[in-house]
Amino acid sequence: MPGIAGHCPFFGTPCGKLPNPMDAHLKSKILSDLKDAFRSGDATRKMVLSLINAAIKNEEIEARVDARAGVLSDADILALIRREIKQHEESLLEAKNAGREDLVAQQTTELVMLRAYLPAQMSREQIAEIARQVIAEVGAKSPKQQGEVMKALLPKVKDSADGKLVNEVVRDLLK
Repeated sequence: MPGIAGHCPFFGTPCGKLPNPMDAHLKSKILSDLKDAFRSGDATRKMVLSLINAAIKNEEIEARVDARAGVLSDADILALIRREIKQHEESLLEAKNAGREDLVAQQTTELVMLRAYLPAQMSREQIAEIARQVIAEVGAKSPKQQGEVMKALLPKVKDSADGKLVNEVVRDLLK
């Protein structure tokens, strides 16, 4: 199979240099925390971090067939953690509705551990301040223009604010 001289035909990188699956800083932190959890014997932390690590490995396998060449960025890992948080929140709600206090406590503990890997979240006031600026930029005056405002606002607060809260703030400001 002809290829670029001096490049690996499998990875497309210079020979002897394989893609580094540890490029993501967040992944190395999770693996380090997982090792610490194994050493300390913290069963809950070990289980949560093993779950995240398995999800990362599955995502890396899926990433081999697309343009990412099996390497995940911190943004990919954050999206994965957000999915896990959403699943845990749904399980927490179901456990509360079923009156299962043991599962409520377990899910709450796991949620705290998962949220520790997310960037610091913006307060409602911080979101409102940025939303006011975007509303002025867009020139929105009615709730019908909420979609335009959200389209311009979400990229600015993407990793540091909850989408539901952003939506709620914009809705309140456009009333």
